[in-house]
Order: sequence, then C-alpha cells, then structure tokens
Amino acid sequence: MNINPFDIFKNAQKIQEQMSGFQEKLGAITATGSAGAGLVEIDINGKLEVLAVRIAPQAMDDAEMLQDLIMAAFSGGMTKVKEMINSEVGSMTGGLNIPGFPGMS
Repeated sequence: MNINPFDIFKNAQKIQEQMSGFQEKLGAITATGSAGAGLVEIDINGKLEVLAVRIAPQAMDDAEMLQDLIMAAFSGGMTKVKEMINSEVGSMTGGLNIPGFPGMS
C-alpha cells in the first residue's frame, strides 16, 4: 500500500474546511428526547443546548417520577443528537474517527 503524505495533508485541509462549515450547521441539527409515552419531551440542538421542555400536566403529580422522566428524555435526546452529529461528521471524514471533532465518541 503506497500512501502519499501530500494526499493526506490535502484531505486534512479539506476536512478542516468542512468542519468549519459544520460548526455553523450544529444549531440546525435538532432531536427530541421523549419519556413516559410522551409525558416529557425535550428538544436539543447540535450545540447540545436544550431548546424546549414540554411536560404533560399528569406528569406533575409525582415529583420523583417527573425527575426520572426528565432525565430519560434528556438522555434520549442527547443520544439522538450525538448519532446525527456522528453521521454528519462520518460522511465528511469518510468514516475516520478523528479525536477532537465534535460528536465523535
């Protein structure tokens, strides 16, 4: 296998340019985490910011259950957003896992 270091450098520059543009797209990536059959829903964007929280009135009767539902909805939303980011980054890097790129785990 013959690897040209200049090709690697050229590809790295291209990936860096794509990542700069991708940083701007992160705010447009959104996912919703849901728990308790929709009793709690949390919208999260690609910058890992919570955009909205919706809690059904019947979920407010039990504070302990509500806390669990909020944690589950948040975790579900984070998982979805990270998967979307990994998919986007993976398509830009040809599937390479590059440390330090957002969403890569």
